Amino acid sequence: MYSHILVTVAYDTGHDATPSLEVARALLAPDGQITLMHVMEPAPVFALNYLPEGWRDELRHAIEADLAELAAAFENVATVVAEGDAAQEVTEHARAQSVDCIVIASHRPGTQSLLLGSTASKVVSRAQCAVHVARRRRDM
Repeated sequence: MYSHILVTVAYDTGHDATPSLEVARALLAPDGQITLMHVMEPAPVFALNYLPEGWRDELRHAIEADLAELAAAFENVATVVAEGDAAQEVTEHARAQSVDCIVIASHRPGTQSLLLGSTASKVVSRAQCAVHVARRRRDM
C-alpha cells in the first residue's frame, strides 16, 4: 500500500482515466493521499497566431474543472495542472512532493513511441519511486 499516489490524467483522444483511478484506489493505503495531475504541453509555435486570445486560460480552467470532478470520488485528494514536458513535470512533482507511487496510463506502443519513447516509458526510467503502468482496456 502506498501513502501518496500521483495519478496522471491525459486528455488525448482514446485516453480514459478510469483504469488508472481504479489502480490508485486499490494501491492506496488507508488515510493515503492521491494527487491527480495533468501536464499541458506547449502549443506548436506555428499555431499560436491562429489560436484565440485567452485560449490557454480557458483550457486550463476546463482541465481544472474536470480534475475536480474526478477528485470528488476520493477523500484526501489534490489536483495539479502543470505546463511543460509531461515526463519531466510528472517526475519532478513526484520527487518534490514525496510521492511513493506514480500511476500512469499507457497503450500498446506503435512505431513512433518505439523510436521516440512514450511519456510512460520516460516516467518509468526517470522516476525515483514505484511506477504502475495501467494498460488501456482492449474494448477502447
